[in-house]
Amino acid sequence: MLGEPGCPRVQRQPPTLSGDGPAGTLSTLSSAVAALLLALIGAYRRWLSPLLGPRCRFIPSCSAYGLEAIGRHGPWRGGWLTLKRIGRCHPFTPCGCDPVPD
Repeated sequence: MLGEPGCPRVQRQPPTLSGDGPAGTLSTLSSAVAALLLALIGAYRRWLSPLLGPRCRFIPSCSAYGLEAIGRHGPWRGGWLTLKRIGRCHPFTPCGCDPVPD
């Protein structure tokens, strides 16, 4: 049992943004996911968006929102915010300015 004599206490280290070990692996994974999401948005903007034309009901556009959200909040929260935004982009939602939250 933890805390008994002879049982070492394990101290947890806060995650770091670089380095070896599990925290470094998490940072590497997050960077890879962010790069993948940004590449997907870039591919959409370059090849698919010109074929579809301007359809977004918000300012900034959903793809610009995604780039900003992922850049500001990272791939996990930024990706979630982007998915929520895309879910709101339909004809029954009022148009307008919808900036990325802080």
